Amino acid sequence: MKNTIKGGALALLTTLSAPGLAQMSDAERDAWALAQQQKAARAMRAGAATAAAPTTTGESTAPTAPDDRRWMPDLGKLTATGGVIQVEGAGGGGLTPWALITGYGTRDSYGANAHYTYLSTQDYTLKSYGVAVGILDRVELSLNKQELYGSLAPLADLKISQDIVGIKLKLAGDAVYDQDRWLPQVAAGVMFKHNNGIGGLGAVTNVKQLGAASDAGIDYYLAATKLLLQESLLLNGTLRLTKANQMGLLGFGGDQRDRYQAMGEFSAAYLINRKLALGVEYRMKPRNLAADHEKDYYDAFLAWFPSKNLSMTLAYVALGDITVYNPKRQRGVYLSLQAGF
Repeated sequence: MKNTIKGGALALLTTLSAPGLAQMSDAERDAWALAQQQKAARAMRAGAATAAAPTTTGESTAPTAPDDRRWMPDLGKLTATGGVIQVEGAGGGGLTPWALITGYGTRDSYGANAHYTYLSTQDYTLKSYGVAVGILDRVELSLNKQELYGSLAPLADLKISQDIVGIKLKLAGDAVYDQDRWLPQVAAGVMFKHNNGIGGLGAVTNVKQLGAASDAGIDYYLAATKLLLQESLLLNGTLRLTKANQMGLLGFGGDQRDRYQAMGEFSAAYLINRKLALGVEYRMKPRNLAADHEKDYYDAFLAWFPSKNLSMTLAYVALGDITVYNPKRQRGVYLSLQAGF
């Protein structure tokens, strides 16, 4: 720094004391000024190099650039410990949310993913897709869209869709690090759901015409997940307060009852190895509509994690009856793809 100031002062002094400057021609003055500027620039560069040189303690006196790596995801969590994405967009199993936070970011980072789920039964097809973000392994935000299609008469042209915004907050425990404690990882979540109406049924265009009390609703849930690494076992229990009919695809509340009910949801998964998990799930459902004798859901799934950037879930799923207009037990295949970090 001293050399920088000294060089600049020297150049300035030289400029002020230049003899005969007024008697020089324009070209001579320009050449002389350029030479002084070059001298000043060399002096400043020399001073900057001295300031950046290591001191006797081995440390540089130059300012250090900020470390941009802090904005990069660290992928620090164990493979599969972010879960997969369930059919409503939250991190968990296929049918029910878990207390795990999606993505592979640790408590010092973040993770995110995009997902697509295809569920096909004898008479219906359900598509679910969206994005989810896990922040500091504490907060999860998700945005999801569901689309239900019919395939056989009288519901061959049926189309119903709904949007779901989810928020999950880890409250206590850690599924990985609390191996010496009985306390599971516990998280609370909220799902804001809005049904976008019915297509393909002629004059029936809104779920209220089927007996639903509303076309929008909120699900509240509390999930507890315990990961037993030594036994390669994951156990989850979720308690959901809901009015949703068929997850909200047939609206919320109904002509039989219009109040929140507590529904239990349960999952168990065995980690065959670090990349494969085999499990089962069971999800209780309310029965609010006379037009829908809703049945509980269950599935058996196999999840594959070839890397932390990709996962695939294949399941056999049973959804029970969907409506009285098609009183048939719906069973089929569930396939979900997830890409992220």
